[in-house]
Amino acid sequence: MGRLFSIITVTYNAGSVISPTLESVGRQSLDDYEYVVVDGASGDDTLARVKASGISGLRVVSEPDCGLYDAMNKGLAMARGEYLIFLNAGDAFADTDVLARLARKAHEGDYDILYGQTQLVDAARRVIGPRHLVAPASLTADSFKQGMLVCHQAFVARRSMAPQFDLRYRFSADYDWCIRCLLQSRGNGYVGAQPIIDFLVDTAGTTERNHKASLKERFDIMCRYYGTVPTIARHLSFIPRYLGEKRRKKRLLEK
Repeated sequence: MGRLFSIITVTYNAGSVISPTLESVGRQSLDDYEYVVVDGASGDDTLARVKASGISGLRVVSEPDCGLYDAMNKGLAMARGEYLIFLNAGDAFADTDVLARLARKAHEGDYDILYGQTQLVDAARRVIGPRHLVAPASLTADSFKQGMLVCHQAFVARRSMAPQFDLRYRFSADYDWCIRCLLQSRGNGYVGAQPIIDFLVDTAGTTERNHKASLKERFDIMCRYYGTVPTIARHLSFIPRYLGEKRRKKRLLEK
């Protein structure tokens, strides 16, 4: 019998960051979940840490893949739960009752999507601030005209309506995936202002190195769904927000 949630973590040489992720899953007060780890044939101790976690309902596959979103598609195909949660290695549930809160919301109505807020943490797991884009209390596909208002990890989709990730996009397939989910969704349930995800801030610069390519893909996705001219006009209004976020991130990392 399937569980309410399928939690999917994609890993590759993630031994240095995976422990907080595993601990946050294992400590959940609600155990109505399975945990699927899709590993890209890691050469470090990632798999040893995963297998030693003692998490019930754990299923692991380790083999070479064609990148992050190919691995996520493998996890999606393996999943048996009613709802999908993609929890990246290094990220974590914000507290022990996250799944319980999501479950309560799921039982309140016929929601295809459950979602909530995200907070940023550093390598020492200290909360350093909220995510710069705040999830709205009311969410539609049009909400994503303003960018990825809901962090992918805090965006929980019903498995029966969730599409595969589009592998044309190397860095922003999650943004495209969320929009496609929202376009099909019959209802979206907001779990409240209390954060549900701790997002590990990238201090190694990996995200920054891919930032321009990611923004280009995201622009193309916006044009595809929302029109080219409106997207260009909207991006002009994003410039002050973008510059402000760069300054804010710099201050947070200097603390």
